[in-house]
Amino acid sequence: MQKNLLILLFTLIYVTANSQTVIPLYPGNVPGAIAGPDEEIKNVNAAGEIRYEKVSKPELEIYLPAKEKASGAAVVIVPGGGYRIVSYTNEGTNIAEQFTRMGVAAFILKYRLPADKTMKDKSIGPLQDAQQAIKTVRSRAKEWGIDTAKVGIIGFSAGGHLASTAGTHFNRPVIENKEKVNLRPSFMVLVYPVISFSDSLMHKGSRDNLLGPAPSPELIKDFSNELQVSAQTPPTMLIHAADDKTVKVENSLRFYEALLKNRISAEMHLYPKGGHGFGIGPDRAPDHWTDRVQHWLKGLGFINE
Repeated sequence: MQKNLLILLFTLIYVTANSQTVIPLYPGNVPGAIAGPDEEIKNVNAAGEIRYEKVSKPELEIYLPAKEKASGAAVVIVPGGGYRIVSYTNEGTNIAEQFTRMGVAAFILKYRLPADKTMKDKSIGPLQDAQQAIKTVRSRAKEWGIDTAKVGIIGFSAGGHLASTAGTHFNRPVIENKEKVNLRPSFMVLVYPVISFSDSLMHKGSRDNLLGPAPSPELIKDFSNELQVSAQTPPTMLIHAADDKTVKVENSLRFYEALLKNRISAEMHLYPKGGHGFGIGPDRAPDHWTDRVQHWLKGLGFINE
C-alpha cells in the first residue's frame, strides 16, 4: 500500500513538473470585444496536430525550461494561419519545446482571429493580444524567472505579420498600459512571414481577413511593416524558402533591406526549397533552423549556451 502511494506521488510530481499552464490573456474584460457566445472550433488532424478557428477568447500557454537550463530569456510564439486559423501544434507547441531546450521560456499566444462579429475593430484585435502577451510576460517576469530585457517574439506566416507589427508599432499602444510596461520586443524571429500588404507582395487572405476586402491606402501602408521599420526596431532574424508559393520570399527581402537601411542588427537565412508552413517537421523543414536561432541569440547575449 505504502509503495503504491509513493509511486502515485512520484507520478503526480512528474506530471505536474512537465505539464503546461494555460492562462487567460487578459485578467479582466477583453478590450474591444463584442459580447457573444464562444464559437471557437478546435480541429485535430490524423497526425494529432491542432488548429483553432474563430478564436475570441485569447490565451497564453506557458512553457518554462528546467531551472538548471534557464537563461532568463523568454519568447512569445505567434502561430500562423492567414488570420483565419491558429496553427497551434506546427507553429506553437512544437516550437515551444525547441526554445525550452535552449533555456528560453516560451509563451504560445492563442490570439483572437479578426471578425466583425466579435470585435469592434478587427484590424487591431490581434495586435492588442500581441502587446498584451509581451506586457504579461514582463509584468510577471519575477514569477517566471525572466529577465525583462530578454523578452522576444517569434511569428510564422500571418503570425509573422503580427509579430512584425508588434515589433514596429510598439510606440503606438492599442491596449491599456497604465503601468507603462515596455511593449517593445527585445528581439524578433520571423519565419516565412507575411510582411507587406501591398498589392504586389501581399498574401491576399491575410490582408482581407485583417483589414477587409477593400482597405484604404492609409491602412495598407500602416500594416505594411517594411514601411514601418525605424531605428528602434528590435534585432531580427528572418527565415524563408525561395520556393514559397503562398507568401513571396520578397516579404523577407524587403524587411531585411529596411532593417539594413535603419542599421538594425539583422540575420537572414533563405533556403532554395522548403515551401510554406514547414515548421520544424523533419520531412519538410529545409534545415535545423532553430539551431541557427540558438546561435544568433547567443551572439546577441540573450542566452549562454
